Amino acid sequence: MKIALVHDYLTQKGGAERVFELLCRHYPDADIFTSLYDPDRTIELGDRLVNTTILQGVPGARKYFRLMAPFYYPAFRLLDLQEYDLIISSSTSFAKSVRKRPDAKHICFCHNVTRFLWDTQTYLREYSDFQNFYPILDKIFRVMRQQDLKYAQEPDIYIANSSTVAERIRKIYGKPAMVINYPIDTDQFEFSNQKDNYYLASARMISYKRLDVIIEAFNWLGWPLKITGEGPEYDRLKSQAMSNVELLGHVSDHERKTLMTNAKSVVIAALEDYGLVPIEANASGTPVISYGAGGVLDTQVSGETGVFFQRQTPESLHNALISANTMNWDYAKIRNHAIDNFSEATFFQRVEKMTNEIAMDFIR
Repeated sequence: MKIALVHDYLTQKGGAERVFELLCRHYPDADIFTSLYDPDRTIELGDRLVNTTILQGVPGARKYFRLMAPFYYPAFRLLDLQEYDLIISSSTSFAKSVRKRPDAKHICFCHNVTRFLWDTQTYLREYSDFQNFYPILDKIFRVMRQQDLKYAQEPDIYIANSSTVAERIRKIYGKPAMVINYPIDTDQFEFSNQKDNYYLASARMISYKRLDVIIEAFNWLGWPLKITGEGPEYDRLKSQAMSNVELLGHVSDHERKTLMTNAKSVVIAALEDYGLVPIEANASGTPVISYGAGGVLDTQVSGETGVFFQRQTPESLHNALISANTMNWDYAKIRNHAIDNFSEATFFQRVEKMTNEIAMDFIR
């Protein structure tokens, strides 16, 4: 069975790209396709050949990949995937639109519906430079929504990373979705039951991550907080932070792993579609203090692996931090929760069951 792996664009290294990296490792003989590829800014693919679309040749496209939005659907439609029996797409937007031959199967790992089309105002808050162009963008997005709905019918099977995303797929695309919680490479995270006296937040510095809420709560408490990540909100957040809050910017994977292992807790204030950071924290034996909505409801057990707070406000987080500080955490139990439920082995057992059934259909 010949397999193609397709991702929206490989120009950054976020949660969706880390999942795609796992898929590439699991299917070493599969061919890789994407719209744009920047090997210096994305996941490690070794010497694997990465097939790209015609957009790869557009000057500046890899750097300003968001400006290419109207052109991704036609670019993906031009890809010739007729020789592949199974297409596995990894998509928050465009890769699901690839064409296949009639008897082939297409499994879409859908990290979210196309967010900038279906939650435009929230998306534009993160990229304030685009706000001035909203009247023009709105007209373009109306056309693109129709395309998105049309091409959302291409995949035969949708796999959602959380029940939250599965419901969005059903509501917007009218398609059922199987929920398979995405994994992390648990071997990449080190366990320790000795925690230092600091808290950690690890996120891109954009508005919906609500790092401002976290900083304000720690300003009140005076407790040490370290924040890793970069983004357009950096200067504003830096000016908000008091001396107990340290903004580290970009850190290496090794440094981030060490920070997560030794942190007293990892703090998350965003409404995440899924979120790998809470699982990475748990794999390090570190509890999570998180806003109690979205993907964390699928991955965290209140009182065992972390604590939820119910409003995205400094007051609500403040109370959760005080509560968590009085708890006696079983760090080994937290680590085992991540290994038992979110390891690559557990994830691919479920994926392989599905792909084996597809392979048997070809044999018959």
